[in-house]
Amino acid sequence: MTRSARARALLALAVIAVSLYVAVAVPVRLGLDLRGGTQIVLETRSTSTTTAGREATDRALEVLRGRIDALGVAEPTLVRSGDNRIIVELPGVQDPKKAADVLGRTAALTFHPVLGTDDSTDDSTEDSADDGAETNARPLPKRPHDQVLPDESGTSLRLGAPALTGEHVKQAAARFDQQSGAGWHVTVDFAGAGRDGWARLTGDAACHTAGDPARRVAIVLDDKVISSPQVAPSIGCEAGIRDGATQITGSFGPEEARELALLINGGALPVPVETVEQRTVGPTLGAEAITASVWAAAIGTVLTSLFIIVVYRLMGALAAIALACYGLLSYAALAALGATLTLPGLAGFVLAIGMAVDANVLVFERAREEYAARRRPSTRSALAAGFRNAFSAIADSNITTLIAAGLLFFLASGPVRGFAVTLGLGVLASMFSALVITRVLAESAAGRPYLRRRPRLTGIATTGAVRDRLTRRNPQLMRHPRRLLATAAAALILAGSGIAVRGIDLGVEFTGGRLIEYATATPVDPDRARTALADAGFPRAVVQSSGDTGLTVRTEALTNAQEAEVTTAVRDLADGADKIRDELIGPSLGEELRRGALIALAVALGAQLVYLAARFRWLFGTAAVTALAHDVLILVGVFAWLGKPVDGVFVAALLTVIGYSVNDSVVLFDRIRELTRKVPRAPLPDIANRAILQTLPRTVNTGMGAAFILTALAVLGGTSLTDFALALLIGLTVGTYSSVFTAVPLALQLQARRREPRR
Repeated sequence: MTRSARARALLALAVIAVSLYVAVAVPVRLGLDLRGGTQIVLETRSTSTTTAGREATDRALEVLRGRIDALGVAEPTLVRSGDNRIIVELPGVQDPKKAADVLGRTAALTFHPVLGTDDSTDDSTEDSADDGAETNARPLPKRPHDQVLPDESGTSLRLGAPALTGEHVKQAAARFDQQSGAGWHVTVDFAGAGRDGWARLTGDAACHTAGDPARRVAIVLDDKVISSPQVAPSIGCEAGIRDGATQITGSFGPEEARELALLINGGALPVPVETVEQRTVGPTLGAEAITASVWAAAIGTVLTSLFIIVVYRLMGALAAIALACYGLLSYAALAALGATLTLPGLAGFVLAIGMAVDANVLVFERAREEYAARRRPSTRSALAAGFRNAFSAIADSNITTLIAAGLLFFLASGPVRGFAVTLGLGVLASMFSALVITRVLAESAAGRPYLRRRPRLTGIATTGAVRDRLTRRNPQLMRHPRRLLATAAAALILAGSGIAVRGIDLGVEFTGGRLIEYATATPVDPDRARTALADAGFPRAVVQSSGDTGLTVRTEALTNAQEAEVTTAVRDLADGADKIRDELIGPSLGEELRRGALIALAVALGAQLVYLAARFRWLFGTAAVTALAHDVLILVGVFAWLGKPVDGVFVAALLTVIGYSVNDSVVLFDRIRELTRKVPRAPLPDIANRAILQTLPRTVNTGMGAAFILTALAVLGGTSLTDFALALLIGLTVGTYSSVFTAVPLALQLQARRREPRR
């Protein structure tokens, strides 16, 4: 074994050992779409400068953190996103209304003297208790700026100017006093100037008789009286409560006491906030998605492994082992980075397994060519040449996929970013597994005396069925490039007519609105549900079946009260209807996401053009990017004909298709460049035809490997992943076709028109 081979072996063992340790010791953090819970995206509304607005958002984040902690949610996550957004994740919380109510209370917390009820006279003594007790109360005249708000019982209270704000509160807590029989109560402690202010406020209130509304103190949050306790009879007039601590007693239950303490403790947000996105996923749906994805990954990986073993024999078996190591590396990297695994991310992880086969196929096909071209071939030398000659194509094709993943991460948002993370990690792990782990295993096996005497067992000493058939027939695929371009144009027109006739069904993410998915015990007719919702006041609701017994309702933006009406109407049609998913996207966020998706698409095409032009030349770059645009339009058109929504996950699939299509184009152009250097005076159509025939076995074998994974994902992935896998299957087919029969013919036509000298 050479020194470089020993170094690769030690590196492979070290990386696998570290990955195994990380995979066992560090758990991967699951997103809410996999473990269930609620995610709310809040946007602060500030007219301040960027810096001041960012600081206000940070202060709002701390206030919200206190409120969430008081809710008792296990492992909540609150992070600032950009200058004015806060992402709140609440695992296990299935009541988004409660969470949104608590988070959305944004007005200042204030403490007011009660002047009387709204129908009281100028003299508050007329509103005294029925026992006719004497009072030392001073007259409390009505003033134009007095505020009238209903208390907990609905009685309208006339309130004076605020005496204290939430900034004066040190802390509030719910307590249970079993000894005194007071039961649940709320303790409030004031700090600093709040002590004297509370003493004055309660001292003034104590000057009124028991039962007089003016003996109460109103606690107001968001223009709503959340509590109006009466000052205890033991407190004397003008004396007040001097120690800055008080108890709010009443017929509180534990939840009521905790919520009141939470609202007092949380205080006021420094700026108003608005809910721009809200997602709720039931734990059952998340568990089903994990199970479906695991089965899809297991079955797809087994089928892919069997396929490459049949095609490449022993080398295929070693590649299957490297594939398992790739899965370990990807999982460990995800855990080590602390990344959150979301549902699209899980799909990206499964997809990357299929794409990881590509590098192995490239190496093995080049090794087969080297073995067949040598006079005294050996599997070991052919393998070394295969790794050496395939490196350029492997690097270029994976870099283009990394470009797509990077654009997804920086330009997209939400779960799509999780997909970008796992896809990017998968690409890096696949390169390491193919170029290091597979090479160590393959070179070690090829050097065995037993295999040197029986080279056909390695799978390298045979050219393969696809290559043999192409060699015998030697088809001239580029004889009529204009006909191929006409066929591509016809397919483009057919798909594009779907956009014109049916229109693009933009998902809630891009239009704004609310999407609610229900699981029902028995199938529900969507037409009946549509009629019921129209009768309930939602005539524009879009109702679709989801799976065998599911139902999806998509509407414009709804309040939580309106959502409750929709849920009631659905449950009237089907007993046992459970809400398993609830997504609310504000119109401003929907417009932003739609704009971001278009920017991501445009930047992706531009980045691919620049990269291909730098690696090859503008002629090939223009042809490849035109083929990419062809793929995008066809995929969108097919989804328009099928009536399927175009949402964030679809954008992830679309950009993945772009990366995959560029992979094919890069491999093909890399071979054209190589053949041009060998035969510089040969006509470009002849070189292109030879390059296609030489790379077609790789294209077929890689496509089959990815197809096994995607088919398993489409069949077993459930409703959440079916459209994603379908988009990738369509893109896989169209991308493979366009690389050969659109990009290359277009390059030939551009060459003929410009008569550009080849270099």
